[in-house]
Amino acid sequence: MEYIENKQVEEEQTRGIFQDMVKYAPSKIVGMIGNALIVPVYTSLLPPDQYGLYSISIALLSFLCIIFSDWVGLSGLRFFRHHQIMKDMPKYMTTLVFMLIFNISLMFLVSYIFRENFYSFFHISVKYFLAILLLIIPVAVRALLFQLIRAQLKSMSFTFSTILNQFLTIGLSVFFVKFFNMGAMGMLLGMGVSISLIDLLLIYQSNIVKWFKLQKIEWTFLIPIFKYGVPIAATSLSAWIINQSNKFIMNSIKGFSEAGIVGVGYGLTLPLLLTIFAIITVAAIPRIINMYEEKIDVRPIISRFCGYYILISLPVITLMSLYCVEYVQIFANEQFQAAFKLIPYFAFGTFFLALTDYTTLQYHLANKTYIEFIIKLISGIVGVVLNIILIPQYGLVGVGIATFAANLLYFILSVIIVLPDLRLKFPFKTVFKMFLAAIPTGGLYYSFLVFDVNNAIVEMSVLLILFYCFYWFFSIFSLKFAK
Repeated sequence: MEYIENKQVEEEQTRGIFQDMVKYAPSKIVGMIGNALIVPVYTSLLPPDQYGLYSISIALLSFLCIIFSDWVGLSGLRFFRHHQIMKDMPKYMTTLVFMLIFNISLMFLVSYIFRENFYSFFHISVKYFLAILLLIIPVAVRALLFQLIRAQLKSMSFTFSTILNQFLTIGLSVFFVKFFNMGAMGMLLGMGVSISLIDLLLIYQSNIVKWFKLQKIEWTFLIPIFKYGVPIAATSLSAWIINQSNKFIMNSIKGFSEAGIVGVGYGLTLPLLLTIFAIITVAAIPRIINMYEEKIDVRPIISRFCGYYILISLPVITLMSLYCVEYVQIFANEQFQAAFKLIPYFAFGTFFLALTDYTTLQYHLANKTYIEFIIKLISGIVGVVLNIILIPQYGLVGVGIATFAANLLYFILSVIIVLPDLRLKFPFKTVFKMFLAAIPTGGLYYSFLVFDVNNAIVEMSVLLILFYCFYWFFSIFSLKFAK
């Protein structure tokens, strides 16, 4: 494929991405705060076994959503601009809605036929399984509508709805648990009511009523959607295997209480970190897709924002790992303090997982998502095998090692398997300046250990500020040296 080099368009889109990042930032920052609040609030309301049951239920919910609904919304985002250009949006919307309804119906049919297998495999009761199935309906609708809003670049609508959804879910969940003593079921009920209300708001914000006019299904639209979406579903399922299956394996070996501790380690890393790191990708990907559809070379922009991600995320994750004991003490009830063992492994695993958003974007642009599926499936299988081998011998540490190894393998494979027309340039200059800035910052960290300052929040804040000051200094120096 031959690209058009258009520096003016590239700069315009870069500015647009930064503007969208500013608009999306409140939703992601508040989302991060909300995710940070969930763990201390929920662990103070629920004992370890009930929190473990809640974690297992959410993991099963995500498992079913991956298979039957999420990929429909992502396909809606990927081909939205194409059908806008073709001026056949009513047929496209009819096709998407039909696919979502069909998938949800299929899910209920499959769940009924194999219900006994679900109960035994996931170690979950009939009551919770039915609650999860009903919860998928509003969750699936929300997933599609959120992607349509992203496709229309309605960043402020996305931000407002996300923030409202976050706090409404927490508030209603606490209400049902505290005043009706419903345990983990109260959490699921709070989610269901909150998301259903948000769906009504999203229907208005997305203008889907304007776009959607019931028409004959355009079967030719289904082929590219399935070709793009089904591998994404399989890929997401592989990611679920890497990051969520450990809860079920731990539950089978050690019980709900240990699974609850894994859930705390997970809750304090992956959803929290991915939420804040997604400020870049949620703003950049729709514009990158639009540029690619217009035959503009997107590789320089992807490489640039990949460097920004590394610069923002790596220092935060390093500090989180160095102060893992204090970090868990701040956010989790004392019954869950053993989760500190998981933080370094889960945090760095999350770093590499989020980094692959940039290295695997090539497969999405070229509609070769089956490649992403294959490499993530390999990583997922390795993760499951390691969990089964390591958990009996090493417990929580075994879970951490297996999860980190699987995510690292996924990143390495995505770097090795590169499409020739979409080869990215790694931001070596950014990483080198980060390395230089880390040397004096590491010296200060060592002095904190020697003099026993013993104030984790102050230490982390000072170290982070100092690191970026040194990075800025080396950036200025390199610019002057280049001149």
